[in-house]
Amino acid sequence: MSTTSETGHVTGTKDKNYNLLWFTEQCLENALRLETYISDAERDGDNELAELFRKAQSDSKKGAEEGKRLLANRIK
Repeated sequence: MSTTSETGHVTGTKDKNYNLLWFTEQCLENALRLETYISDAERDGDNELAELFRKAQSDSKKGAEEGKRLLANRIK
């Protein structure tokens, strides 16, 4: 987050909603990135690492779904 106090005057989006948008996007991006990490680990035969990345990917997907749910209820 920036060091300025924007509060929506410039963007028209309250900070809390902007933060929620950012969080959701980051969760989705992380889920995509982890797909590559899973493939890399599997290619090298490291099932333990692949499983760690799968768990992290699942958590990222859960975060994204929760973020999308909240966004749908808050941003009109």
